[in-house]
Amino acid sequence: MSDPKLEIDELVAAVIDGRLSSDQTGRLESLLAQSPQAVTRYIELLDNHEALCAIYPGDVFTSNIPVEIAPMQTEPSMATVRRLLSLPLLGLAASVLLAVGFAGYFFGSDASPSQQAQSDPSSEEEQIIAGHAMLRRSVDVRWSDDAVAYRDGDMLPGGTLKFDQGVAELDFFCGATVTVEGPASLEIESDWSVKVVQGRLRANVPPAARGFVVKAADSEIVDLGTEFAVEVESATAQVEVIDGEVALRGGQHDGTHLTTGQRQSLGSASSQSMIANISGPAELQRRRTDAESQHFDQWKTASRALREDTRLIAYFPIADSLQDRSVPNMAGTADFRDGTLVGPVVSTEGRFGTDSEGLDFERIGARVRTRIDGEFAAFTFATWVRIDSLEHRYNSLFMSDGYENGEPHWQIRDDGRLMFSVMVDDSAEVLVKNAFDKATVRDRGLHRIYITDPVWDISKSGRWFHLASVYDPANRRVTQYCNGEQVSDEAIADKFFVDRLRIGPAEIGNWGQPFRDSPWFAVRNLNGTIDELAVFDAALNANEVLKLFEQGKPLGY
Repeated sequence: MSDPKLEIDELVAAVIDGRLSSDQTGRLESLLAQSPQAVTRYIELLDNHEALCAIYPGDVFTSNIPVEIAPMQTEPSMATVRRLLSLPLLGLAASVLLAVGFAGYFFGSDASPSQQAQSDPSSEEEQIIAGHAMLRRSVDVRWSDDAVAYRDGDMLPGGTLKFDQGVAELDFFCGATVTVEGPASLEIESDWSVKVVQGRLRANVPPAARGFVVKAADSEIVDLGTEFAVEVESATAQVEVIDGEVALRGGQHDGTHLTTGQRQSLGSASSQSMIANISGPAELQRRRTDAESQHFDQWKTASRALREDTRLIAYFPIADSLQDRSVPNMAGTADFRDGTLVGPVVSTEGRFGTDSEGLDFERIGARVRTRIDGEFAAFTFATWVRIDSLEHRYNSLFMSDGYENGEPHWQIRDDGRLMFSVMVDDSAEVLVKNAFDKATVRDRGLHRIYITDPVWDISKSGRWFHLASVYDPANRRVTQYCNGEQVSDEAIADKFFVDRLRIGPAEIGNWGQPFRDSPWFAVRNLNGTIDELAVFDAALNANEVLKLFEQGKPLGY
């Protein structure tokens, strides 16, 4: 009795070579209809053939886009198998994969596609963003004047990426990681392809990203599961394989394979010398750790000076002062209470890397309790925060417990809008038509919410922001900032004017309302991390807010 695996290998080889007889066709139909293992092997062999054809283009296969293997949930029908066998070889593997995947979906489901669509209770459109890669991290990058500047964690769309100095690490969505040294100019073409106009790069390509293409000079460098380096200057380039194998496509070296230790000049270059060491992930991490440590030390110096500002009423430099279950209030001229960690708030990495700390408020009960007594003439709230997601309608930054006359609430909405308000008359019952929801609701007390345009969206998840809100009764203005830039400026109307400001018991990162009459409370914990928060009895001006941002910004800004 023949081995089914060997038999399917022989039959697929006959398909590829165009010599499948009528008897073999019948046997292949039978194997594919009866054996899920045969279908899996069939897909594997055709996928391998597709990859080779992508490297050696010709009449039989012209696509260089790798095909995702769809998991088989049930075997295809005989009609499907016959149709697949009758297809020309062009795109055969892709057709098999799609047919098997869809067969598994339709035959394995109790409902028809139309029934499934009707049973879906969600009518909301799925949120989408555009991009081919992410800027994972960078060190000492100076973006070119004629190019877009990106920050660590940013999505990278198609188009030009250009910087004059420094090192950047890019994660392509196919799975390839590319480390680039400046000066560099790249054209990001897709999840699977990048063109190098100028610069030095090192590509690390795991098996999942096999087929990743780097275009340089007159050639395409096609990965076969490898790590390689490329150096490009004008119309000339050098490629060197660090580990594994690449194939060259196009140009005078079309069809050439290079393996570990081999190198090749492209375009008009003639040199065969080794490429000088290009930073890889390990070297970049070392450089970044050193830079973060230096950056952290610089911030500590600025932080110690800030503590002596006589306008500070509370200052929580969490990044370098976090204790067991408390956060010291380091305002040098005030005698206010420290913050107390409550519930599942946990210490995590701060904005200066592993040496610094932050507080993560992801879990519902997480909060920091504090109390700031007295009356104040103005407010400036400033914080460094990393937002992972905005899960709730309102997400707390800093909130007074009772929200009584003169007390502030500082939050960010689920649509990324920064919100600041001060209670004017807590005894009033107010009906408010929400400008965003178009609904009339009963609001507690008379107050005005000063709200910005969105400063955050899901593409900025996990990135550090400096937020500041300034409440200035003397000039009757409320001004708000994001990363040192003004994002809103509103007048305080007479109806909402209040100049006797207070805070009292309050919470960072949540709002527990401990004086409520029932056990129920609003869920407003921030899904993110705070590692510095300052409260001033003063209205800081734009230059002072910018200075706080510049002195505290992490690497990658």
